[in-house]
Amino acid sequence: MADHDLQDYMFDLNGFLVLENVIDPSHLAALNAAFDAFPQDLGFREWWGDVQRLDNNDRAGMELQNIVHAGKAFEDLIDHPAWIDRMRRHCGEDQTWIQGLFIDECFASIRRTGGFFPMHSGGHERAVRNQYGYADGRWQCGQVNILVALTDINPGDGGTRVIPGSHKSSFAHPVFRQSYADRCKLEDETVEGAIEVTLKAGSALLFSDAISHGATRRINPGERRVVIYRYGPGWGNTRYGYRYSQALLDRVTPAQRAILQPVVPRLPGMSKGLERGAE
Repeated sequence: MADHDLQDYMFDLNGFLVLENVIDPSHLAALNAAFDAFPQDLGFREWWGDVQRLDNNDRAGMELQNIVHAGKAFEDLIDHPAWIDRMRRHCGEDQTWIQGLFIDECFASIRRTGGFFPMHSGGHERAVRNQYGYADGRWQCGQVNILVALTDINPGDGGTRVIPGSHKSSFAHPVFRQSYADRCKLEDETVEGAIEVTLKAGSALLFSDAISHGATRRINPGERRVVIYRYGPGWGNTRYGYRYSQALLDRVTPAQRAILQPVVPRLPGMSKGLERGAE
């Protein structure tokens, strides 16, 4: 069986894949140098250029949204060869009249001792935005995520946890009987059937957003550094209303721009650039 056939089988079966050593050492060093330069005193909802701090909850750690604006190291992740073709097949409406990708959320996360993230999502939600599907030889996923580890993530480091196969589940896990808001107040939560995914720096976790996922509480010293890009079909919109700046769109490659802006705005007086993702 070819490697890509096995990966397709395991992704369909489990809802996630681990991509080993996909970020080369120089790129990894550039990403970590960018993290070192982040303003550590940036307050919640404050802006740093086109990047905003917007933590999902007060235990998740520091989260910087719209992170693709933070420099070339993040721009190079837009269409990274380790995953971009898979994203096109899984959630890019491949081989249809409206094929194309869009990144509807991209952020950097720093989680230090004590932070954790409750489990959420699952096939039972049936939300079109993050649905999982495969029919007639084509993937029909609403959202597929790539989580890039910039530091080793071992047990106790607050790693991502998933419930394999839950992207197809018709039933909610019993842990979801308690509200998400109430679970955010916990020190941690026990979720039977969940596994913690360990990663080496430079490796990545690719997963359907339909899978039930979250993160364990970090009990080790230091910090967990990850970058997360969420891909969906080209007709999507950013989750929190962020917009990619014209300066960024002018700076990236045409292929990258077609992902950040797959549908060029039609404005009064415009006569060119009306094609989807066109330059």
